[in-house]
Order: sequence, then structure tokens, then C-alpha cells
Amino acid sequence: MSDEQMPDQAYDILIVGGGPAGLTAGLYAARASLKTLLIEGATSVSQITATDMIENYPGLSGGISGFELVERFKKQASQFGLEIISGDVTSIKRKRLGNIDGWEVTAGNNTYDTFAVIVATGTNWRKLGVPGEDDFAGRGVSYCATCDGPLYRNKEVVVIGGGEAAVQEALFLANFARKVTIVHRRDRLRAAGILQRRALAESKLDFAWNSVVEEISGKESVAGVKIRDVKSSGTLRDIPAEGVFIFIGMTPNTALIRGIADLDKNGYIVADSQMKTSADGIFACGDCTAKLLRQVITACGDGATAAFSAQLYVEALKGKSY
Repeated sequence: MSDEQMPDQAYDILIVGGGPAGLTAGLYAARASLKTLLIEGATSVSQITATDMIENYPGLSGGISGFELVERFKKQASQFGLEIISGDVTSIKRKRLGNIDGWEVTAGNNTYDTFAVIVATGTNWRKLGVPGEDDFAGRGVSYCATCDGPLYRNKEVVVIGGGEAAVQEALFLANFARKVTIVHRRDRLRAAGILQRRALAESKLDFAWNSVVEEISGKESVAGVKIRDVKSSGTLRDIPAEGVFIFIGMTPNTALIRGIADLDKNGYIVADSQMKTSADGIFACGDCTAKLLRQVITACGDGATAAFSAQLYVEALKGKSY
């Protein structure tokens, strides 16, 4: 395709999502002198911005907050010319650009043409689905200790889950709450060893092992949770609490791409080692993809790979392959 036939308004690469994966992709694409637009959610934010402390990102000894790290990513990518706007993307569909197939991305009342799309939409916290959870959302039920922890100073709270996020957030809550009870369906934690040791050594933390939550109760706000012992005869007991923090895993934000590219049985985007999806010109990276480990560093690696893969794809479309 000649330069004269190329639509001037079309982006080389459009990135959906403003977390570590998307911003790294934006950095690499912009640095490669590709016309690149990143659309970050207007009504949602990257989950990492709600993380109080990241201490396993290489080179940042002493730790850094998720919000600060993302701001650093934005500043660096912008210095290379990445265009960043805010908006909720509602559709991605095929569109003919000149004499080749491209994509049209809609966000709000605006549409954007692009030759390649990188999906980096991340995940949302999974809900328990028990009585009282939706009723008390914002009135005692939370999915973000960093956001709401200071509201529970000298109060008793419950954390549901036993993985990395649950234990990390429970330790953060111990800075404010009088008592933090971790409710976990197994008899041991699933978090990294160093977090487990910290949790077991923290005097403010208590543990309800082999237990699941059956109900979150209260009147105007949360007053406690009812839990069931999964090992015994199903014994029920109540734990008083003014706050309930839920960290039981994630749900991928992939409805946008459903029917366009293949998803696995859990709704994650299937991408190969080059971050290519089953749809030509659609790449995916970060937590929204089917993968073993969801961490900032793996998201960044995915983003870099997706950008380079998309670069090669766009250059081939334009007949400019090296």
C-alpha cells in the first residue's frame, strides 16, 4: 500500500487500557516512531493503582505505590510522544482503511481508525455472590484496602481470601484496624512465603481456616459475616466486623473482544508468545490474557512484546518490513 493511499487520520497502533501492560506497549510503540494512541478507562482504573506497596519490581528497592509507578510509566511514555486520552471503549470492529483491513475503535461519541489494536484491559475483582455483598457495597463491603482502609481505624474487619492480594491487603489493614480476621477456604495461605511469614507474625491478624462466607449481615452498614466450616459438619458461626474486604481472584475485562478473538473457558484472551490473538491485527497483553503469573513485571514484558509484534504487523501492512 503506498503512502498516498494511507488514511492520514489512522493510527498505526491503538492501545485499550492504561495499566502497566498498556503503558509499556505505548512506550515501545511511540519510541519506535509509530503513531500511537492509548485510551485509558474513564470510569475504571488499573488495579495496580490501588496497591499500597510493590516491593518485587526489579530496581525499585524499598518499594513503591502502584499509583506512583503508573504515573512514572505515563510520564516516560509521554516523553516519547504517546498520545493518551480518557474514555470507555465500547466497540472494536473491522473497517476498511484504504485498500486494507483495519479497525475502528469507539469510545464515547468518538471513533478512531487504526491498523492494529493492543488490548490491555486488565481485570476486575471477583465477587463472592453471597447475600449482603451488593446491599452493603460502599457501606462496609470493599475490594480495595488502600482506598478504604483508613475508614476502619480501631475497628474490626474481615478479609476474605488467602492469596497474594488478600494477605498483602490484610497486612495493610493492620495499620488501621483493631483486628483483622482472614477467612480462607483452605488450611494454609497461598501467598508468597515472605507475606505468609509477616501475616502469621502480625498480632492483629486472626485466621478462620477452612471456612467460607455464607452471608454479610447488618442494618444500615455491615455488622458481621456468617461463615461455614467446610471441614466439619458445616458448622456456622458469626464474626463481628464493621468492614469486609473481598480478595478472591479476578474476572477479566474481555467482553469488548468477545466474538472477535478467542477466549479461554474463564474468559481470558488467548494470545501466543508474540501476543497475537486469533484475529489479525489484534494483540493482547497483561492480566486480561490467559497466563500463569499476573504481576506488574510480567504485564510489562507482555506489553513490550505486544508493541513489537504489532510494529512488525503494521510495517508489513504498509510494505515497509525490514
